[in-house]
Order: sequence, then C-alpha cells, then structure tokens
Amino acid sequence: MSELIFPANYRSDLDLHETQVAIKTVKDTFQGMLSARLNLLRVSAPLFVDPLSGMNDNLNGYERPVAFDILHDADHNAEIVQSLAKWKRHALQVYDFYVGKGLFTDMNAIRRDETCDNIHSIYVDQWDWEKVITREERTMETFCEAVRQVYKALRKTEQFLAIEYDYIETILPREITFISSQELLDLYPSHEPKEREYLFTKEHGAVCITQIGDVLSDGKPHDGRSPDYDDWSMNGDILVYYPLLDIALELSSMGVRVDASSLREQLKKAGCEDRAALPFQKAILQDALPFSIGGGIGQSRICMFFLRKAHIGEVQSSLWPLEMVRACQEHGIRLL
Repeated sequence: MSELIFPANYRSDLDLHETQVAIKTVKDTFQGMLSARLNLLRVSAPLFVDPLSGMNDNLNGYERPVAFDILHDADHNAEIVQSLAKWKRHALQVYDFYVGKGLFTDMNAIRRDETCDNIHSIYVDQWDWEKVITREERTMETFCEAVRQVYKALRKTEQFLAIEYDYIETILPREITFISSQELLDLYPSHEPKEREYLFTKEHGAVCITQIGDVLSDGKPHDGRSPDYDDWSMNGDILVYYPLLDIALELSSMGVRVDASSLREQLKKAGCEDRAALPFQKAILQDALPFSIGGGIGQSRICMFFLRKAHIGEVQSSLWPLEMVRACQEHGIRLL
C-alpha cells in the first residue's frame, strides 16, 4: 500500500446514495459529449482474450494478467484484459468502421500488481475508444486535435456538474497545454518524471505530456509504454491539477497507433521482437489493420475528480487493504 493522502477536515458533500446518482450523471454526460465530438459508436467488448492472440495489453511489461482455464477447451487459457488498446483496432476492421468514424466501449480490467492508494485500484474501469484515420493523418496535428476534443468534453462536463451541484466550482482552464516529455525533462532536469508532471501540471492546470515511451536525453524513458500499440512519437497523457489532493491526476492516455515501420522499430527498442510473430502484431506488419488513433479515459478517476472525492474507492467498489480501510474511516473517507 502506498502512502495515502488525507485532506484536512475532509467530508464528502454527497452521501452514498447521492454519490451513486452523481456517478451516473458524470458518466452519462461525459460519454455523450465524447462520442459526439469524436464521432464514436458504442460497441460491446470482451472481458477476456486468448493470450496467444497477442491482443492483451502488456502495460509496462511486468504486470501479471489474471488467467483462468476453460472447462470446454482444455487446450486454452483465457486472460482478463489489462486494457483494450489492441482489441479496439482489430474491432474497427471486424465491425466495418470507415475513416472518420470510431468506437468506444466500457472496459473493465483487473490489474493484480497495482499498488493501491488514493487514485489506484486493482479494478480498472475506463472508456476505451478508437477511430479510423488515413495514413496521411498519422501526424502530431491529428493527435493534438483529438486531445483538444477530449479535453473539451472534460471541461464541458465539469461546467455542467457545477450547475447541477452547488458545491462544485470549475477549476479546469479554458485550454490544455502541450509539452513533450523531453521538453519537460529539459525544464526540470533535477527532478524525477512524476515530480516534473506535478510541477508543470500545477502551474498550468491541465496538460498533455507527449511522446512517451522512447528513451530521453538522460538515458531513461519518461514512463513505460507497450511498444505495439501507441506510436511513441505521437502519443501522450492528459493530466489535470487536483487541488483537493495536491496532485497531478492522469485522466487519459492516448495516441496515434503504430504502423508497420514504427512497430518494427519499437519492438526492437523494447527487446521484444518475438512479438512480431503474434497474430495481432503480424497483421500490423502486413498492413492488414486500419490506421487508427485511440485512447483510454478513466471512468472512476473522472468521477472522483468531478465529484471532488478524496479516494477512488468512494466512487468504485473494489478490494482494499484492511489498514487502508481503517485509515480512511478515521479521516472521514468511506470506501465502497
């Protein structure tokens, strides 16, 4: 368990019943705005996939997916998804989506190796979205415009909730600020990545840190990224400053997806060229999947942020260490 943050004299402005109503309001409002701005259709998505398909998200490479055997198919196991980053691109083709149109879905995952704290849980729920683009649209301009549209949906949702609930005041700035991970390192060379994120996000309110995954001038990447979905030169994270906890809160990770060339290059850099033989990765190398852009947006995190909650466990039901439950109760935080 990581060190917890306890805001002084914290008290939730909503009781448990009111919180459940508010969570639905947040989700209904935001996903409606997101789908309209990005031209997305809601689709059904899997809870588990075949590990031999290469379609599960490897995250940073060390997390262990939850696996189980299948009674009627003794030769195969299944893995609970860690995200749908790869499945979505495959689905664009299967569901016959065309250029300019995309999908979004509710993604539920279990990340058994996650360290629980105010904003992390072993249960992950997010909106995963993916949209077909042309080869020519594989640019930073395309990525930045998608970020702006996601951010506008976030900002409009906050404005709506501020009208619905008197205790909520708008804090998101009008525009989101972009900075590359290398520029962030140049700005704060003596700080660690998370410290850089905090300092820059606190100053600007809402930021997108771009080009995450490749090695920077200090010989280290800003953060881990799987090499076989985002193109590391055209991706990024959306973070907002959260005064209640005095942190930089990541709400979304997104990017233009790899093509054959960038996949081959990134697999080599990551030392996992063996993945090129898996069905999903092989399809990209053969240009058999549509070019796309996509991302994930944390459902519980935006509910926590918009409803001004101190712990993600106030808006999602999960399992928490007993010492965390006791400590939270002592500080006015009631975990679901």
